[in-house]
Amino acid sequence: MRGADVRTRVHKYGGSSLCDVPAIHRVADNVARGHRSGERTVVVVSAQGDTTDELLRLAGRVNATAPARELDQLLVTGENAAAALLAMAVQRLGVRAVSLTGPQAGIVAEGVHGAGIIADVDTAPVRRRLDAGEVVVVAGFQGRGADGDVRTLGRGGSDTTAVALAASLEADRCDIYTDVPGVLTADPRLVPQARVLARVDPAVMAEMAFAGARVLHSRAVELAALRAVEVRVLSSVRPGAGTVIPGRSDSHMLETSSTVTAIAHDADVARILVDTPGGNTDPATEVLTVLAAHAVPVDLVARSGPQEDEFRIGFAVRSSEVPRMIEPLQHTVAELGGRVRVDDNVGKVSLIGVGLLNRPEYTVRMLSVLRDAGIPTSWISISQLRTSAVVPRYQLAEAVTLLHGAFGLAELIPA
Repeated sequence: MRGADVRTRVHKYGGSSLCDVPAIHRVADNVARGHRSGERTVVVVSAQGDTTDELLRLAGRVNATAPARELDQLLVTGENAAAALLAMAVQRLGVRAVSLTGPQAGIVAEGVHGAGIIADVDTAPVRRRLDAGEVVVVAGFQGRGADGDVRTLGRGGSDTTAVALAASLEADRCDIYTDVPGVLTADPRLVPQARVLARVDPAVMAEMAFAGARVLHSRAVELAALRAVEVRVLSSVRPGAGTVIPGRSDSHMLETSSTVTAIAHDADVARILVDTPGGNTDPATEVLTVLAAHAVPVDLVARSGPQEDEFRIGFAVRSSEVPRMIEPLQHTVAELGGRVRVDDNVGKVSLIGVGLLNRPEYTVRMLSVLRDAGIPTSWISISQLRTSAVVPRYQLAEAVTLLHGAFGLAELIPA
């Protein structure tokens, strides 16, 4: 416990945990139980089920080139509705509760619409409600910009909202509730034998999240480590210990854990290839500046050398990020006499673990397993915590299953 006699705990529930009325009542029961046990309770929610995707489809039918500001105005209604519905369900149980939007909860965001980042949290509004004995239900994924407009926080923004509130309120921990029993060695929808990991180092978890594991967003993990917030990933349906992600890296755990911890995959991938005439033209800075301006993270970056006849740079981005950055990228490259090619028929599969850079035999085994199964690999990246390869999208699920078996993760003893 940190900084208070009464425990403060932040809970976060994803959209699948609030998908219908029975699910909302189930979450409300859990929230009310924690509040009655004496904890000061803050709950962060995502939009119900597929609400965000449905709103995006609706926006596309109304205006295929809708401004980012208006998309933000539209998308936050999903989280706002979920927060209000959960507060109503908690009130039905005789517990005082209030719903707050991100701006009402003091979340300050900066950056571009659709990819904002949390700059500050004014905890006064939430503390005032907690002091009054209320459960505070906060709409995730959003904050107030300096111009007064709402900013959405991009993919996984509700996770980041929850961790930011936990850090600012000095909560003893942040519990993330999902539709799976914790962090697993692979996606259980693809690998039924996947095992729950009892404990995952935050650095390893951040790599897992960036590589495609959907259970927790990488920005939330990074923020939790920065502010020493313990995160627990739990099932919203079945009781269990879940997975603990400590607020600080555990060096003992890092040295004694298995080299390969999990197999992550990401189908939301596009390969971008840029080529321009050779000579003095080197557009790497211009290309990466465009991506940075649109808050688009890149992976698997490779470029040609300065003495070649043609300059080439290739990198992977999220396929879902391509529509908002492709036009400015094409414009920039065209001014340099070059072209941009996009291949979104690919996916990324990754080994996640510790010390992978020092153990090249693991990369060899990964590539051999995929080759023997007739799964071609193209771009490859190796670091101490992650080895990633690009494969055809239609063979991504097969790659995950094969690698999970090849590295014996079904028999892994949880740390």
